[in-house]
Amino acid sequence: MIRVLLVDDHPVVRSGYLRLLDQAGGIAVVAQADDGDAAYAACVAHTPDVIVTDLAMPGGGGLELIRRVLLRDARARVLVFSMHDSAMLVRRALEGGARGFVTKASPPDCLVDAVRALHAGQRYLGPDLAPALLQRDTEHEAQRLATLSAREFAVFRLLAQGHSLNECAAALKLSPKTLSNHQTLIKDKLGVTTSAALVHLAIRHGVITTSGV
Repeated sequence: MIRVLLVDDHPVVRSGYLRLLDQAGGIAVVAQADDGDAAYAACVAHTPDVIVTDLAMPGGGGLELIRRVLLRDARARVLVFSMHDSAMLVRRALEGGARGFVTKASPPDCLVDAVRALHAGQRYLGPDLAPALLQRDTEHEAQRLATLSAREFAVFRLLAQGHSLNECAAALKLSPKTLSNHQTLIKDKLGVTTSAALVHLAIRHGVITTSGV
């Protein structure tokens, strides 16, 4: 059973999604929320397999929710389900760590397909969005990864595995100050600002597995 957290600030809309997902079979909505703060609390309390969220809502909005959720668990699977479909917004959501994006103009079955795809470890983009968005997103990240030196990549992998700065410094025989400088440069090169985003990127590109090894 795929456990879903449903986040939207319109009760009628949530009710429709709830019915759709419950009737699909193998999916259960274990919690609902109408703003970012309530959604984060529900995520902590229920640890859903997939989070389905709108972007425009109170409590920081969907992009901030994605940031907070991934900061807590870099392996969280977040699906954006929004009426907005601008390429810039889609890319911001994907670069922020969302694993899928479906517009509310999509056929209803797309939401079900997307939830199942994310649960299976895949990424998903709605049929009314350009597939190139996902491809460009992945290719852009791969290009950034290619700019890392061998030493920087070694630091990146250790950090992504969850090692502390001191542990990384000891493993690579570097001073903590040098290691800290490497970390700052690596995040800058990869275009990430948090450790959670760094881990998420590492998982997407197979640098580490979902078990962190």
